[in-house]
Amino acid sequence: MNKGLIFLYLIIFGCYQVWTRQPDYFDGEMYPATIQMAMDSVTKKTIPMAIYSIGSKQYAVKANYLFQEYHHGEKLSVIVSHEHPERAAVYRFWGYWITWEELLASVVIAVLLFQVAVSITRNPTPEAVLEQMEYQPEKKTKYIP
Repeated sequence: MNKGLIFLYLIIFGCYQVWTRQPDYFDGEMYPATIQMAMDSVTKKTIPMAIYSIGSKQYAVKANYLFQEYHHGEKLSVIVSHEHPERAAVYRFWGYWITWEELLASVVIAVLLFQVAVSITRNPTPEAVLEQMEYQPEKKTKYIP
């Protein structure tokens, strides 16, 4: 039972991941980028920024993902939307395909839904137990007349 639930969770989460990425994996374009350190205006900390060029314009996107450490001058790829070239994402498995927020939220939702299902079916009413005990399956003919 638990193997089936884990398999179902992985299928649903995988389908969610494929169709909800922004910029879209199927419509976006890959561009080479270089990491440069920049000062964040809000936190006043140095964060890595992926700098990429499209034509003669240069763009920058934040590259500070949890559990990812980038160094100045490191080469990587970004995926860019056709309609909005300023919206891009660093193309890495952790950060583009899987983010810690989505992973944590999906696990919490799955556990909560499982607990709801268990609590609903744990203590059936006596009438429901009696109905299940009295159930007689109907005889079905092999061929429909």
